[in-house]
Amino acid sequence: MPDMFAEEAARARRALVREIEAYGALRDPAWRDAFAWVPRHLFVPFYYVPASGPGGYERLWSGDPDPVRRTRWLRGAYRDGALATRVRDGELVSSASQPSLMARMLEALDVRDGHDVLEIGSGTGYNAALLCHRLGERHVTTVDLDEEIAESARTHLAAAGYRPAVLTGDGARGCPERAPYDRIVATCAVPSVPYSWLAQCRPDALVLAPLSTGLILLRVADRAHAEGRFLPTSAYFVALRGGSAPAPHPRTTGVPRRVYEDEGFRFLSTLAAAGLEGREALSLWQRERRPERERFGVTVSGGRQWAWLDDPEGAYAWPLPEL
Repeated sequence: MPDMFAEEAARARRALVREIEAYGALRDPAWRDAFAWVPRHLFVPFYYVPASGPGGYERLWSGDPDPVRRTRWLRGAYRDGALATRVRDGELVSSASQPSLMARMLEALDVRDGHDVLEIGSGTGYNAALLCHRLGERHVTTVDLDEEIAESARTHLAAAGYRPAVLTGDGARGCPERAPYDRIVATCAVPSVPYSWLAQCRPDALVLAPLSTGLILLRVADRAHAEGRFLPTSAYFVALRGGSAPAPHPRTTGVPRRVYEDEGFRFLSTLAAAGLEGREALSLWQRERRPERERFGVTVSGGRQWAWLDDPEGAYAWPLPEL
């Protein structure tokens, strides 16, 4: 990356850190230091923004001969927003997550010095770089199904001075050759928790993954048992590719449009799609007075897994599809 960007990028990073802090994240000084140090623009040398016309996207890139467009690219790289990084046939394939959401996820992982972390979904490599800065590159493994994405992440990481293990493979199967792990974090949405992840964890490990439109944080007891609740924040990620089970589609028959468009109801209806019809979900939603995400959880036990409200053995529980 040309030196011409360094000074402005440093200013933009400081502004981004202040913005993330204003949202209540980066309370841990170690993560604040990581976001203040790791140059995000090296991981998004180009990205796409919505645009009218064929394809629906406009490409911004670091080498644009137009200085105005180069400035748009650099400033956009440090906005607290998600960035579309790969588009194929008009469809989003990969994206760089919103930094403030990444900060919340990384802090929720509660990592300690010496922990080994597996990331599912390499993306641009930026999240892996933050982990490397915090833990050291030998403790970080990231895997992606797409060799092109993995190689791009590897290149970006090297440009920023980091060389963790970047591997190509089906994220649903984890990465057994580098196991065991103390933490597993997914940056792609899953319909349920792959059992292979639990099998590759040390006892008392944590697994954080986007599920439905939320983030489930599981504590692992052993290879067959894990349990945890959802974080309060909403989260929308590109779906995990590989595996075998598609995400369940919420059934909305009998649900008023204004209710379905409520973000909290959509979370419930998607999470419980395998067990609730639209009217049943609506009845539960109203009876429980719009339950917050953190009242919901997931249990994995004895070869099955289910989502629940308030109590894993309570009245409200729904099976999750298996990968």
